[in-house]
Amino acid sequence: MPEAQKTFYLTTPIYYVNDAPHIGHAYTTVAADVVTRWHRQRQEDVWFLTGTDEHGEKVLRTAEANGVSPQDWADRLVETAWKPVLQTLDVRNDDFIRTTQERHETAVQAFLTDLYDKGGIYEGSYEGPYCVGCEEYKLPGELLDGTGEFEGLKVCAIHGTPVEMLSEQNYFFRMSEYADRLLALYEEHPEFVQPASARNEVVSFVRQGLQDLSISRSTFDWGVPIPWDTSHVLYVWFDALLNYATAVGLDSADPERKEQFARTWPADVHLVGKDILRFHAVIWPAMLMAAGLPLPKTVFAHGWLLVGGEKMSKSKLTGIAPSDIIDTFGSDAFRYYFMRTIAFGGDGSFSWEDMTARYNGELANGFGNLASRTAAMIGKYFGGTLPTPGEPTEAETALARVATQAVADAEAAIDRLAIHDAVSAVWTLVDATNGYLADTQPWKLAKEPGETDESGAGADGGRLATSLVTATEALRSLAVLLNPITPKAAAGLWELLGAEASLGTLDAQQLDGAATFGVLPAGTTVTKGAALFPRLDDTTA
Repeated sequence: MPEAQKTFYLTTPIYYVNDAPHIGHAYTTVAADVVTRWHRQRQEDVWFLTGTDEHGEKVLRTAEANGVSPQDWADRLVETAWKPVLQTLDVRNDDFIRTTQERHETAVQAFLTDLYDKGGIYEGSYEGPYCVGCEEYKLPGELLDGTGEFEGLKVCAIHGTPVEMLSEQNYFFRMSEYADRLLALYEEHPEFVQPASARNEVVSFVRQGLQDLSISRSTFDWGVPIPWDTSHVLYVWFDALLNYATAVGLDSADPERKEQFARTWPADVHLVGKDILRFHAVIWPAMLMAAGLPLPKTVFAHGWLLVGGEKMSKSKLTGIAPSDIIDTFGSDAFRYYFMRTIAFGGDGSFSWEDMTARYNGELANGFGNLASRTAAMIGKYFGGTLPTPGEPTEAETALARVATQAVADAEAAIDRLAIHDAVSAVWTLVDATNGYLADTQPWKLAKEPGETDESGAGADGGRLATSLVTATEALRSLAVLLNPITPKAAAGLWELLGAEASLGTLDAQQLDGAATFGVLPAGTTVTKGAALFPRLDDTTA
């Protein structure tokens, strides 16, 4: 019996429920959705996990400030903000994990007990500066001198808020024992931490030596109880990181969940923001090494979305809700803009003016108008029915070569998580098809002898038919390639092309066949339909 195919498993970070999502969170989630949709388009088995991190002191304090219990706060935020934003963004996740779910807490306690029984956890005391925002003790080199109202205090370099000096009797994970194994991992598997700049940062950090990690808190009770000492709750990061494994069946007694874990684990990609890289690239693999579990293949740290030169942040009033943008531009334009304009892995800035210009220039005029005018000419000259083309010339074969190269380049870019390069590769076919129509000028061909009859109807086998069929085939290729990126527009294009009647659903199209021309049969009904990206005027933008 052949071995079952390994599921392609990708995760986002699980997001804190101390506030509603902003476009920084949406950026990560859309990137994850584009990559997993791309793998689905390859007809692979895929599992895409996202969710919420609901324990810890930060959530507790936020709930108390709002006069509710932390569980009520988490329930409210998840149902009114975090789950709805997935629909707003047109995200197709397979699971949504919450760290307050029984399936997670039970597995976390089993994992913890196993480490304790193996001697990987011991009791000790710790004193040091603690950032509630990061939920992390800080090293001296990670602090800055405060200014303004915080002058004379040490502040977190990420949040800009004062740290608190804490002294606690805690349980510790023997993380210091894993420094050499971690350095060997980074050396032998450079793909484990990406991009290279992130890997260099992690290697430099670990080479300085690792301390054992405090993994419990006794000053508050909002967390997973330590099984052998319920006066302590588990450190929120030790709890949160385990979601990637508990969500797919770690330590489950259920046979179906066990089978899912065997098929899915280890994760192929953890997508994270660069501010939480060390948790995922240092603590997480050390935890898995201690437990004897396989390590994820890649932790990819992307950059920040910047507003006014600062990281997107609700606390600094720079957080923009995804709906603020999507209500004007639509989810497809949101997905396209952030995936194309920011080199994935680096920082990037959002600009309303740039998004408006790109929407009108690239989506409305470049892509949407290409689909609209091609369909309109088939309607005008061939009554909305795809004709039989004539023999291809160099112009047609050249466009087919662009399509072939676009598919190859986009495929390679996705595999290295260069999502921006993948979108750019696809867009070469948009530009080339517009150029092809400008060169062949079907509106002029229609006036040449033999291309149309006396009524103005187009003739099969001529240059007019060849030009429009070739442009239509390019659009079919684009529908497949853009389905992971702009799924609503791609579905609209597939419908416009009348492709489902002869080729099946868009989701069922193989990516590696996207560049093959001559697939749509003559006689296919092509309709102009509504504009895929209606142009925005100054009042709507």
